[in-house]
Amino acid sequence: MKGKLAFLERWYDNTKAAAGHKRAMPILCALSFAESSFFPIPVDVMIMPMVQAKPKSWWRIALWASVFSVLGGIFGYMLGMLFFETIAGPLLEKLGKAESMERFSASIQEHGGLWVFGAGFTPFPYKVITIMSGAVPVAFGIFVIASVISRTLRFFLVAGIVRVLGETAERWMKEHFGIFSIGLFAVLVAMYFAYKSLVPH
Repeated sequence: MKGKLAFLERWYDNTKAAAGHKRAMPILCALSFAESSFFPIPVDVMIMPMVQAKPKSWWRIALWASVFSVLGGIFGYMLGMLFFETIAGPLLEKLGKAESMERFSASIQEHGGLWVFGAGFTPFPYKVITIMSGAVPVAFGIFVIASVISRTLRFFLVAGIVRVLGETAERWMKEHFGIFSIGLFAVLVAMYFAYKSLVPH
């Protein structure tokens, strides 16, 4: 990376290196919280080497990442609800998420819960959804439920894949996980709409 985005490469390397720190778990919790509202590097970058180092603890690593990611998402929701115009909106624009904000804002009214779930599970930036959910707003209960399900499913899936594939997991994640997660989300959405169409209201 060059120019304005060079700092992202440094943050990526530092995030990955933190997995080997003696206090890796507290650092993971802090980064999981921060990534849900303002930190630009996905938590998966730290989860993968942590699971490789301690494969038997894969579920504990995924669990703590999920818990603090949801807490960070609630913080992002509050930022959007209380400070969107002055802080949250400009912050997302600085992180290059202006286009994502526009897409989300135009589509959230009818299926807010699906948007939250999709962003929590797929490569779509979850921080955009947390902040925009508070700004629109999405009902808080729906936001929390969708966040818990999506973040837990994502991090347990990532940690589980690393537990099974070991050292080859990082390459597989970079090449395939984005497409895999989007495809699985598409299947779940199709099942959701099929259920709605078949079940009488």
